[in-house]
Amino acid sequence: MYWLTIGIALWCISHFFKRLAPTARERMGDKGKGLVALASLLAVVLMVVGYRSAPVIAVYAPVPGMGHLNNLLMLVSVFLFAVSHSGGVVESKLRHPMLIGVIVWAVAHLLVNGDLASILLFASMGAWAVVSMALINRAAPWERPAKGVIMKDIRIAVITLVVYGLIAGIHIWLGHSPFQGTYA
Repeated sequence: MYWLTIGIALWCISHFFKRLAPTARERMGDKGKGLVALASLLAVVLMVVGYRSAPVIAVYAPVPGMGHLNNLLMLVSVFLFAVSHSGGVVESKLRHPMLIGVIVWAVAHLLVNGDLASILLFASMGAWAVVSMALINRAAPWERPAKGVIMKDIRIAVITLVVYGLIAGIHIWLGHSPFQGTYA
């Protein structure tokens, strides 16, 4: 779990850098954006490698059938990720749709995974999203965007179904079918 922990730490540091050291980040200019993007990519690779190689240490047994709720929550999560820059109605109602999507994603996965590596990964990412929202809210008040167009939300909903299908396909390819109702 060493690589998983390092990946989570690198993700948090690279994403908090702008909020916790805005002057230093601003001085870096576009080069700083590239470094943050590179650190984020490396963090994802480390988290995936670390998670896949972590021993299964059971902490709790997920409730049978939670896979169905996980699937529903994942649809919501993917939609929230996509809606963040859509110009639709939903975007004008939520300040942090992408970060809320991360929280929904984390909760969904904690419902169906009770091992230590899963708790470390998903709880950490959920906590990161909550702290990120607090830091962003502290930095500046929200300027609500103009009300968007419902057709843009409908388009995002269709894209969500396609992306969810791809995510499900990858999970099946990795040997974890999300359509079983339980993962135990």
